[in-house]
Amino acid sequence: MKVRELIEMVDETLANLKIAIVSNQTRVMESPYTSYEFTQRAIELQEDLNDLIKTREVLAKLDPEGEVEDHFSREELEEFLKLLELLRKANAHAY
Repeated sequence: MKVRELIEMVDETLANLKIAIVSNQTRVMESPYTSYEFTQRAIELQEDLNDLIKTREVLAKLDPEGEVEDHFSREELEEFLKLLELLRKANAHAY
């Protein structure tokens, strides 16, 4: 896998996380019974977003046409791809 392809996946995940954060923040005022849950979820998503932004910065320093496997072990890459997949498919903004 090329570094450029991984950066594109990270960018897509970043966009989904930003949408989810905004959605959770807007739902805070819906009900006093659920405001804590939405606030907590928005904070958790913001932490994930910050971590992912740092990761993207590291990836941006690499050659976009280089192979990711040259910089990360196979196990690290597999775990990271699973994490990206979970974050992209979470649809935290849908409920």
